[in-house]
Amino acid sequence: MDLLLATRNPNKTREFHELLGQAFDVIDLSSFLEIAIPEETGRTFEENATLKAIAASKKLPNLVIADDSGLEVDALGGAPGIFSARYAGENANSKENISKLLHELRAQNIATEKRSARFRCVIALAQDGKVLGVFEGLVEGKIVEPPRGSGGFGYDPIFEPKGFDQTFAEMTPESKNKISHRGQAIATLRDALREID
Repeated sequence: MDLLLATRNPNKTREFHELLGQAFDVIDLSSFLEIAIPEETGRTFEENATLKAIAASKKLPNLVIADDSGLEVDALGGAPGIFSARYAGENANSKENISKLLHELRAQNIATEKRSARFRCVIALAQDGKVLGVFEGLVEGKIVEPPRGSGGFGYDPIFEPKGFDQTFAEMTPESKNKISHRGQAIATLRDALREID
């Protein structure tokens, strides 16, 4: 089954490839430079994912998936949340975002054991401008310092999932995919796609 992922982020596309498996051919918007990815103006992950999926599905006949995901840190009132990718500024990289997050926690003297957090992922599936379904996954854990590991991307080096002593960045992609927020959301998406097929 062919799926269009409404992103130009190669890391995200690769992860979707790995998680969906051989039965799905995932392409992203890198091949369609004329299609603009709408600004994430929603107030929730679901609104942003839906916005992106609908926009791309109006331009191309494919089944379109779009996700919005991020890190929610309890001690920071759920921040960075929907602003995870641009927490330290519009063009911030992962290192800058991590640095800002750790700085905020230190500035508020948040003890290590009080640094509970979760990664949340919401995927919207759309075709012809209509949403066919929304799928969510989340994984609880905590923020660790200093960052550890060189795998993954984004906040992976500072997120240690509950019940593990490795950060996402220290895990193999296979281990991370088994428990990750995106892995969970994609598992429910895959079930729904089988119904469509």
